[in-house]
Parts: sequence; structure tokens; C-alpha cells
Amino acid sequence: MTAVCVCAAAGINAQTLSQADKYRIGDLLTRIVERETTISRIKVERVSISDTTLTLYTNIDMSYYPFRVENIPPIYDSIRECLPDEMSRFRIRIITDRQDIEDLIPRPLRSKTPERKMPQRKSPDAEQEIYQDVEPKTDEKRFVNRASRPLVTRLSSLSQPERGLAGRHIAMWQSHGLYFDNNSGEWQWQRAKLWQTIEDLYTQSYVLQYLVPMLENAGANVMLPRERDWQTQEVIVDNDTPGTSTYDEYTGHRTWYTPVERGFALRQQTFTDGQNPFTDGSCRASECVSLDPEKEDESRIVWTPDIPEKGRYAVYVSYQSHRNSADDARYTVRHLGGETTFAVNQMIGGGTWIYLGHFDFAEGMDEAHGSVTLTNRSAHGRHRIVTADAVRFGGGYGNIARIPVPEKRNPEMEYEPTVSGYPRYVEGARYWLQWAGFPEKVYNPKQGADDYRDDYMSRAHWVNYLMGGSKALPDSTGLRIPVDMAFAFHSDAGAKMDDEIVGTLGIFFTRENNGKYHGGASRYLSRDLADLVMSNICRDVRAAYEPEWSRRGLWNRSYYEARVPSAPTMLLELLSHQNFADMRYGLDPRFRFTVSRAVYKGILQYLAYQYDQEYVVQPLPVEAFAAALTGDSVRLSWRPRIDTLEESARAERYIIYTRRGDAGFDNGRMVDDTACIIPISRDTVYSFRVTAVNDGGESFPSQ
Repeated sequence: MTAVCVCAAAGINAQTLSQADKYRIGDLLTRIVERETTISRIKVERVSISDTTLTLYTNIDMSYYPFRVENIPPIYDSIRECLPDEMSRFRIRIITDRQDIEDLIPRPLRSKTPERKMPQRKSPDAEQEIYQDVEPKTDEKRFVNRASRPLVTRLSSLSQPERGLAGRHIAMWQSHGLYFDNNSGEWQWQRAKLWQTIEDLYTQSYVLQYLVPMLENAGANVMLPRERDWQTQEVIVDNDTPGTSTYDEYTGHRTWYTPVERGFALRQQTFTDGQNPFTDGSCRASECVSLDPEKEDESRIVWTPDIPEKGRYAVYVSYQSHRNSADDARYTVRHLGGETTFAVNQMIGGGTWIYLGHFDFAEGMDEAHGSVTLTNRSAHGRHRIVTADAVRFGGGYGNIARIPVPEKRNPEMEYEPTVSGYPRYVEGARYWLQWAGFPEKVYNPKQGADDYRDDYMSRAHWVNYLMGGSKALPDSTGLRIPVDMAFAFHSDAGAKMDDEIVGTLGIFFTRENNGKYHGGASRYLSRDLADLVMSNICRDVRAAYEPEWSRRGLWNRSYYEARVPSAPTMLLELLSHQNFADMRYGLDPRFRFTVSRAVYKGILQYLAYQYDQEYVVQPLPVEAFAAALTGDSVRLSWRPRIDTLEESARAERYIIYTRRGDAGFDNGRMVDDTACIIPISRDTVYSFRVTAVNDGGESFPSQ
């Protein structure tokens, strides 16, 4: 009996597939995969037969396909039809990109219970069904990066997205920007001018207008390595920087003192290589006191800017981080709409600009309606300290000066460092990172010789410096911000000679550090992220705009921005800004909203799985918003908007925001119904807007 078994096994192992069989299978797989993604051709590069298992090793193009539990069994069914009869009962494995295709199913889409064995065709010599177990391997090592508290918490917010992105930290950037060409000595765009835009500017119309607000409305802290404020005015208030703005200290039971750490000071108007404004000055510090005002008097600092013109300004604060820093430092922004209070975790993020929000301010100085206050009150009492440094209002103009490399200079000419002359938000990351106090190793890896490469390299190094010292990167120096993932938004998905849609491409990289992140999580989590985001984009765009929208594929390639970050990272090439067929949709703001919402949903789905929590998608903006005067009151009414693409995005409550005269909108009031009567005063102009709210976050405002 033993000899028979040995001979049988030897006979099976001696079998193989002919070149014709491999070609037929490759042709079959090509037809399957190209229904969903753009590829060259699937090739069966190698075959392995062991016992009763047939393993097919294909080229990497097979991995571009979005594998799901439900679409893998039909692939096996189809392959079995191509096999010789003697192999029809074999178990089939397909390996591409070094992975079983079952393991390329995004983890959030894998069943939590064992999959039912899927029936294949009947064997040629029996009535018994042949089954193939398609359950993916379980890899439960998730990428989580926790802190005691989020970097910034908006205490005044009425929306508490418990099933959104509260507590999550996302590093994100909007592709390229204006840069200094070290050879010609000129500032120029990194990408060409095509179809009424430039990629350096175009991607911002998604990221800054739609995507970042969606993520923040879901509770996330979003960090960017480029300026996010389109306001060209800029005011800095600081204890070391004299000017018309005022910096005031008030002392209660605990005094303010100057610690040994350096801080921000604006000693000059422009900065050259190696100059760091965050090491030119000092900061201030105080021991904390109780939250109870009856126990101890607070100490506080008030920054009052001299606003050059009325408008909307981003507000950034800065401080120094210590191990005994308060994780709930309370900042209050006074603006035209009232007061908005934040808790900032000063244990992380010290020594750079930390964004609080955008607010409306009047021209001139008005502490009651245009200032920022930090108090030393904390839930931890005197066991912690708060520190205070500069506060910045507005985005301003670029102030990093550059000069050509020595070998490109004309010896008969004198060269002076020059700034771009453009608003800071259009410049590349390399310049904002220097202005924001990051070390030279982050923003200047080419040591002043190549700003083009510095720009994309700095974005990757910035991610690691943000998270350096956090639980996910404990052995590195950095700001200890618990970054959960990174995301690059680009619009160069390729080019075609014809006018067909190029479509959407996702890029990630898994080969670095033996395919693992610190702590052991697989770098294929980046593929999960890319697959989820791309799938949401293609589904939503096909449903709302273009049924033939193309999905280019999932590239596992060594792009610097994908390889270097120590957190799961995706590069999105949304479309081709070089192609009219893509850009005729890409210039439509409604398309941009839909795409941004799809990206947000993919990120939400990915992060909810990492932290093992249920998620809810924030509602769409309300519609049919109307106002009717009824005596000395106004009746506001609206309708919730149904999201046909996301069942969970149902409105549960609403927030009404009010503006009197030419002031700003207040922090809102929560209502449960779709109508509300509000008393108003005569001879006063009122403005209202409404947002929809659920456990996933807050919608964009109504008209």
C-alpha cells in the first residue's frame, strides 16, 4: 500500500502544464482582470505541483486586480476549465506580487468567520462536487498609534463623531508646488500648464477645499507639509517679536518663566539654508493650576494681532513639548463669531506651527473679537506645565530665499538669495517645512543642490519626523505625533495618444524593512488603504458621472513618497491632468466633492478596521433650506439629503449656525427636527446655515 501511494505521489509531481496550457490560463486571467483594471497581459511565469495543489505564479500585473472574497472562486472555476482532466481535482493557488491572491483582499473586507467552501465543477469521474477553500489567511497585526489625547481637540464643537475619525492623525499632502530651480536660478512650477490648471495648484482644489474639511468634520487631526491657508496676509504675535500687535501676560497663583529651550522669533524677513526661526527666540512656561476657578487663580497669555484687513485667517499656535507638559492646554480663539476653545496636547508637536482652525477677524486690533488666549488651567493641576510661544494668523507670502548652486553661477555676476514672490500656499513642501521649524535633514536632504528632489523627499521625511518618538516609531527623534497613515494626492495618472479616460491609479510599496512596519504590521496595509480608496472613487464616479471611468491598477513600486514613510501610505494619482477626457470631469466642483468624499470614505473604512470599531459616514449637506419671517422670529426649514451611495450616511441631528450683521458665524445650536423657529431683532441682518450631524461627523454647511 505504501509503495502504491509513493508511486501515485511521484506521478502527480511529475505532471506539469504545457506552455500552451500556461498561455491559455494567462489569456483567461488577462480577460478577467482587464474588466476591472488597466494591465498589459497576465503571464503564468512558473508552475509548481505539490501533492494535489497546483500553484500558478503570475507576473505582478495580476496583483492590480481588486480581489474580493466573492470574486476569487469564479477565477478558480474558470482556470479549472482550462486544466487537463488529470488536474481537474487539484486545489489551485495563484501567487502574484509574492502573495496568495486571497491575501490581497483588503483586511476590512475579509469575512470575520470562515468562508463557505465554494463549489467548483464536478469531477469527470464522479458525482461528488469539488470545493476550493478561499478563506484568506488572517493577519491580525494592525497598525495602531495611540496617544493619551489627540493633538488638538475642538472643545466648542457640538459634533462628537464617536464612530468617525476622532483620535486619528493623518499626514496628507497636495502633490507638488512652486520650487526654485537650482540650475537656472528661477522659481518655476514643477508640472506643466495644461487644461486651465497646473498640478501644483489643481490638487489643492480637492485637498484643501473638500478632503481635509471632510476628515476634520469626522474628528481627525490632519497635518500638511504645505501651507493650507490661502490668505495672503500674515500676522505673527510673539514675546520676542516687537510690532503693532500685542503680547500680554497675566499672572495668577503660578508665574510665567522662561525655560532653557529655544523658541520662535522673527529676527529677519527671509531665511536661507540652515536658518530656523524656531531656534532664534524663547518661549514661556507656567505650572498648571486646577480647572476649578475657586481653588486657584489662573495665569494666562493673550496674543492680539493687528489684522491688516478684514477676512478669514487660519490660526496656528506654537509651544515646546516636555514629558510633564499638559495634554489639555486650553486655547480660546476670540473672533467675529464668538469664542472657540481647544485643548492641545502639548506633550507632542512642540516646536512647530500647530493648526487650530480658520476664523473671521475684523481689521485692526480688538482683543474681544480678535485674539488667542492660553490659560494654565489643566485637569492635571500643578503636576503639569503649559508652554507658550508665537501665534500666527494667515498664510502670508513665501519667505525662504534661494540661490543657484555655485557651479551654475556666472563668475561675472553677483547673486543674492531670492524669494518666490508668491503666496506661501503655492510653494512646495520644502519651504514651508523650513519655515515651520523642521530640522534641515527633513527639508534639505540634497543639501541645497536640488530643490526639486528635496520637495518630494522632504514630504516623506516629514511623516517620519512627525511620528518620531510615538509608539509606532519609538526609536526615532521627532514630534511624537501618533500618525496613523499618510496620503499623497496627485493627478498624473499617465497619458494616452487617444482621448480615452486614463482614470485612477494607486501606488504603495511593501519591500522596505522586510515588508514590516515597526511592531510587525505588514506593509501590505498600504495596499489595503490604496485598494479601499480606489474602489470608493471608481464606484462613486461610475455611479454619478462616468460609467466607463477607468481603474488603472494597484502599483507596488518604489516611489520615494511610498517607500520612506514609516506608516501605511498611499499615493493617489486620481486622473490625468494631461488628458481632456479626464479633465472635463476634473474641472467640475461637484466631481471634486464626490471624489474627495470617496477618498474620505476609503480612509474611514481603513482606519475603522485598524482600531476595530464600527464606522458611520458623515451626512451629505441638507437641501431645500428656506427661511420664512413670522413676526419677530424666523422659521428655518430644510430637508436631509439621501446618500444613495452610502447607507450609513443618515442625518440624526442638525446644527444651526447664526451670524448677526457682518460678524462671523457662531458655534451653533443643536436641533433634532428639520425645522426651527428662532427669535430675531428688528433692523438687524441675520444669516443662517445648517449642517447635518450623525455619529460619523458633520456635513458641509448648507447654502
